[in-house]
Amino acid sequence: MLYVDRYICRGYIESVTDTSARGPAPPLTPAVFHILLALAGGDRHGYGILKDVLRHTDGAVRLGPGTIYGTLQRLMETGWVEESDGPAAAVDERRRHYRLTRPGRKALEAEVQRMEGLVRAARAQRIGARASRG
Repeated sequence: MLYVDRYICRGYIESVTDTSARGPAPPLTPAVFHILLALAGGDRHGYGILKDVLRHTDGAVRLGPGTIYGTLQRLMETGWVEESDGPAAAVDERRRHYRLTRPGRKALEAEVQRMEGLVRAARAQRIGARASRG
């Protein structure tokens, strides 16, 4: 069966047919990963995404508006994110709200699994492992 797998690589939407022949998709960009992670917590508007990214990274990653909205546009084109109605009592009706789709959640889960594998490999080399005293 031939199918198309779409992902975002270096800010561009890529399509791969027959992913079994090419292996797993490349890693997500940091902006894509952080935006998907923020949306995994529920519907958000752009500023809410920015605040979540700052909170998740203890302020180490700050995405500008151009990065957030440009990435959201590409994620919507990929089908990983869609616009939502937002909360019933929206504070500002001009704000657009976004939600993670099933394919977006699968992409995020695949990236988390890839990262977990890297952490396991690093710990097997005693990198970042906590030393135990016995």
